[in-house]
Amino acid sequence: MADQVFCEGARVGVVTTEPLGGMAGLLDYRAPGGGCGTGDFVEVPLGPRRVLGVVWGPGAGGIDASKLRSVLRVMDAAPMREELRQFLSRASDYTLTPLPAMLRLATRAPGLGEPPALRRVLRPGPDLPERMTEARGRVMAALGGFGGAAVTLGELAAQAGVTASVIKGLVKAGAVLEEDAPRDLPYPRLHPDLPGVTLAGDQVAAADALIAAVALGGYSTTLLKGVTGSGKTEVYLEAVAECLRAGRQALVLLPEIALTADFLTRVEARFGARPAEWHSGVTVTERRRVWRMLATGQAQLVVGARSALFLPFQQLGLIVVDEEHDPSYKQEEGVLYHARDMAVLRAAICGAPVVLASATPSLESWANAEAGKYARLDLCARFGSAELPEIRAIDMRSEKLPPDRWISDTLAAAVTAGLARGEQALLFLNRRGYAPVTLCRACGHQVGCDDCDARMVEHRFLRRLVCHQCGATKPVPLACPACRAEGRMAPVGPGVERMAEEVAARFPEARVAVLSSDLFGSARALKDQIGLIAAGGADIIIGTQIVAKGHNFPLLTLVGVIDADLGLQGSDLRAAERTFQLMHQVAGRAGRAGRKGVALLQSFQPGHPVIRAILAGDEEAFWRAEADGRRAAGVPPYGRMAGIILSSPDVTRIFDIGNELARRDAPLRRIGAQVFGPAPAPIARVRGRHRVRLLVKADKTAPLQQALADWVAQIKLPANVRLAIDIDPQSFL
Repeated sequence: MADQVFCEGARVGVVTTEPLGGMAGLLDYRAPGGGCGTGDFVEVPLGPRRVLGVVWGPGAGGIDASKLRSVLRVMDAAPMREELRQFLSRASDYTLTPLPAMLRLATRAPGLGEPPALRRVLRPGPDLPERMTEARGRVMAALGGFGGAAVTLGELAAQAGVTASVIKGLVKAGAVLEEDAPRDLPYPRLHPDLPGVTLAGDQVAAADALIAAVALGGYSTTLLKGVTGSGKTEVYLEAVAECLRAGRQALVLLPEIALTADFLTRVEARFGARPAEWHSGVTVTERRRVWRMLATGQAQLVVGARSALFLPFQQLGLIVVDEEHDPSYKQEEGVLYHARDMAVLRAAICGAPVVLASATPSLESWANAEAGKYARLDLCARFGSAELPEIRAIDMRSEKLPPDRWISDTLAAAVTAGLARGEQALLFLNRRGYAPVTLCRACGHQVGCDDCDARMVEHRFLRRLVCHQCGATKPVPLACPACRAEGRMAPVGPGVERMAEEVAARFPEARVAVLSSDLFGSARALKDQIGLIAAGGADIIIGTQIVAKGHNFPLLTLVGVIDADLGLQGSDLRAAERTFQLMHQVAGRAGRAGRKGVALLQSFQPGHPVIRAILAGDEEAFWRAEADGRRAAGVPPYGRMAGIILSSPDVTRIFDIGNELARRDAPLRRIGAQVFGPAPAPIARVRGRHRVRLLVKADKTAPLQQALADWVAQIKLPANVRLAIDIDPQSFL
């Protein structure tokens, strides 16, 4: 894939972002006047449209040269480097995703082909307007929420939920400044030699090892395993500093947007300036800037979500995957990939070290470290004077609770004692909404989604029932949809909103904050609430798994897990692993600032092996037991799996296709693989489409991708049937 230059009229192969050209996606064109080169971003005709593409190399041939259409123009953007083209190609081969779909991931920035230009932007003015209305107040609050960054009129109007005329009125009043600015400004230089936090003990040794790996150059992967609050971030920031000293770029991946605010503050304190930021909460204008500045070497560090892996780094020298165990690193829709694995792939291609950081690593990373494929560094103690929390179980079989309460007397007493000391308590329940089921007490009917085989969840703050699969909503019915009985609909089971009701009744003087992703209209609003809690603005925090992801609340000393058994049920091979990780991560929020912390796990199964392992604190014993079980079963990470998901409005059609695939399994049998299914997916209908799953299991060394490609190629799919292949599935829904 070495770079080539093509003269005017030469046959070139272009990969577009459109789903054409098969897996490789190559379409032949003629080079434009002035020629073009490999990696150039180009605009090409496709039918009556003009579409974005990248010159991938020479044309494939097979079409008469006289019939080829010409590339319309070479865009004013830095060419895609060979390293990124190779990464996209290999990721496409691994995930069995057509290359055009991979290219779309690498071109998610607006106006890539536009020349540098000025734009009209808005910033806060020096004074508030003399006349303040509710709409004007929303504009000023939204503008402040951007942290001083320039925004366009459209972005500000959308964020504030107002019309452009409201903003223009504020411009005339001088409360909002409108000015011309370059579309894309370089990021401020980061200064790696500024003093960082003083490290000690294991931290010094770990930081030195990571610095040495970066200085040596070349690919390596290191698992940085440290207990919660052990200073993993400060340790790997020293590796980032070494990368910046060498004049290379660094990428830090975070699993949750809400984590970025605190992390960016720490980066700014360490390096004297804020890095580039890339995730769904970033404005369109800022996304374009990040993309262009990275491609020209004018951004040194990016902090982002999993999609940041596909950005056009000019000289990538380090990738950090923080909280590497987190399930959100797996993309479950569209292109199905795991960001942890893709980070290792990209680093291997560009010759850069990878740091996988976690207090509770994935079994995959643990096994790779055990096998010697990854280096491993351990941080065994919390930073400074902080101590690890004590973890205890509350046996719910001996607690006497009425049917409409979920906080045991033991947990309530611990909360009361903490509040009396001026400390915060966290009540954790991994269920969004008010109640997971709405039931008719007359006939037993449970309200489900009209388009999915899923029960609708009551969200009382919204006064709606919501489907968590497709997002559909409907009012809570007054009469039963099945038997028409009135006044008999009742919520069953708790969600975080219902917990908030119980907390308000039991602790009426406490300030309560609920942290759940669906309760915040924007990432910035969620960040603001987390900042308020960290500053002591709440006494009791009620949260879903969003609270388990690296937040630091200095006053928090008590964690109460309402239902520690919730993740232990079902046939998911990772159920035990995920419960173990989640309980440890949640418990790790307690006692991070010098005050002793405690975590209380409410459980009806305190003798369950996972609960016992959590209480015993012997993590290595848990991983070894999990590894032994997986190895015996031949499942990941000691075997390979792929999920096949067929979907269609016609359930009979997809079962017929699934059965035909199961019968024609010769390509899989040749590599020793087994096929299970077809069977209805656990959620058998989503958005009106029926879903059928097959599961393929193979030895760890089997050439699975080619066998899968040959297998599914035997079947010609009807227009209304979709087939998705999920290599290394994380979810079996």
